Amino acid sequence: MPNSILPMTEVLVVADCWHDEPDAETVIQRAVAAAAKTVDQDVGEAELAVMLTDDAGIRTLNSNWRGIDKPTNVLSFPALQPSGPSGPNDAPRMLGDIAIAYETTRKEADEEQKPFDHHLSHLAVHGFLHLIGYDHEKDDDAEAMEALEQEILAQLGIPNPRLDRDPDTKREQMD
Repeated sequence: MPNSILPMTEVLVVADCWHDEPDAETVIQRAVAAAAKTVDQDVGEAELAVMLTDDAGIRTLNSNWRGIDKPTNVLSFPALQPSGPSGPNDAPRMLGDIAIAYETTRKEADEEQKPFDHHLSHLAVHGFLHLIGYDHEKDDDAEAMEALEQEILAQLGIPNPRLDRDPDTKREQMD
């Protein structure tokens, strides 16, 4: 059953280049809400943060956390979940953090000739799915995650982002 409670999504702009995209926060909020409504798990009262950074910032995160010294488009950092039952006065559950790099996102959107907001929506959905446990390390898992992404994006009126992409490179472009 799809989730009826939407997570609180805080968008933090930490790089000036994002000021070129004044609708970025709205695009991300809409994409995360669509993903949360669609997934077949109870996200419940939860929070996540999306950091809008630049290539230098995401390169540092990618190097520090993954040992890969290069920028990427999106990174997700799922939060460790507390064990034990939650009480009535507990704070909302923290799902984790997502970081999205402007220059890489812009370059990919331009190269793939797609609207920037469509690509940004895709990255936000992709990052959110990682926060709630989806992965693309194995082919079967990747196919399931990609199908769910396509379903969510279709609800937003965004065409399948992988239609024109080389099938051998489609999974390498997102982390």
